[in-house]
Amino acid sequence: MVRPFRWDPERKVLHLLDQRRLPSAEVWIECAEAHQVGDAIREMAIRGAPAIGIAAAYAVVLGFVRGGGKSPGSRFEDLATALLNTRPTAVNLRAAIARMRARLESLASVSTAERVCTLEAEADRIAAEDLEANRCLGALGAGLLPGEGPARVLTHCNAGSLATSGYGTALGIVRAMAESGREVEVFAPETRPFLQGARLTAWELMADGIPVTLLTDGMVGSLLAGGDMDAVIVGADRIAANGDSANKIGTYQAAVLAKEHGVPFVVAAPFSTVDLETPTGAEIPIEERRAEEIVEIAGTRIAPEGVPVWNPAFDVTPARYITAIVTERGVARPPFADSLARLAVVLRQ
Repeated sequence: MVRPFRWDPERKVLHLLDQRRLPSAEVWIECAEAHQVGDAIREMAIRGAPAIGIAAAYAVVLGFVRGGGKSPGSRFEDLATALLNTRPTAVNLRAAIARMRARLESLASVSTAERVCTLEAEADRIAAEDLEANRCLGALGAGLLPGEGPARVLTHCNAGSLATSGYGTALGIVRAMAESGREVEVFAPETRPFLQGARLTAWELMADGIPVTLLTDGMVGSLLAGGDMDAVIVGADRIAANGDSANKIGTYQAAVLAKEHGVPFVVAAPFSTVDLETPTGAEIPIEERRAEEIVEIAGTRIAPEGVPVWNPAFDVTPARYITAIVTERGVARPPFADSLARLAVVLRQ
C-alpha cells in the first residue's frame, strides 16, 4: 500500500508520486515551492479529492517556509486563491485550506519559525486524520456486504491509497474485506479519458494481491446484467447536502445501470467530502479539462485534427440512485438530507 506523498520535515519539501507515470514508472516529484504543488494538482500528478486536500495543506506550509515580504494574512490569501483555482470540484481542497486559514488566524505575534511549525503540525493532522477516516469507513463499508462467500465489486476511477493518505475510500472497503479474510474480486473499468482505472486501480490492487479484472467503460452494463455483482462502490469528490455525489465521469451511468439491475450502489468518502453548503448536485462546479486528454493517448493522436471536444472531468450521480454513503462518522441512508445532517454533528470517536 503506497502513499502518494512524503513530507520531509527536515528539508521542508513535499515529495509527490507522479501518477501520470504509473504504472510504467514510479517517479517522485520534489516540491520546494507552493506553486510546484499547485502545478502538480492541476496537471494531475497527484489526484483524488483527499490527496489533493492534503497536498494543498503542505503547499501552504511551503508558502510560509519560502514566502515573500507580505503580511501572513496577505500571503495566505494569495496561496489560497492559487490553490483553490487548480481543481474546482473537489471540496476536500477547500476544506483543507479552511483548516489552514483557521490555524493561521489562531496565531498571535509569533516568529516565522513558530508559524511554520504550527502550520506543519496542522497539515500532519489533516493527513493523519484522513488515514484514520479511511480505515474507519473501510470497516463500516465492509459490513454492508453480508455473507462469508467471495464478493464481487465494481468500482470506477481510483479511490484507493493513491487518491488518499494511503488506504483508500472505495478501495478502503475492499481492503477491509480482504484484511478480514473474505475473498473479494474487483472489476475496474479503464476510466476514460485519463485511464485511472487501468493505470492506477489495477496497479495498486495487483500490488496488494487483491484480484482485479479490467474492462472498458462501455462494458459496465453487460457486466451488471450478468447478475452476479454484489455491489458498485465508488469514491466522491463532493457530496451535496441532499446526497447527490460528484465523482469521475462515467460514474453516473454505472449508478443508473446498477439501479436497473438491482445492484447496491455505495459511495465511500471521508466526511470532509460532504459539502452541506451545496444544496444539490446542480450547484457542484464541474471541471472541464483539455481536449488533448480525449484526442490523444500517451501522446499519440487518435482523433481527426480539429474535431470539437467536450471533456468534463466529473459527473453527478443523483441521490435517488445511491443506496448508502459511507463515511468515518457512520453510514448515511436515504433520505440523505436528514442522515447527512445528523452525521454532521457526530463527533469522531
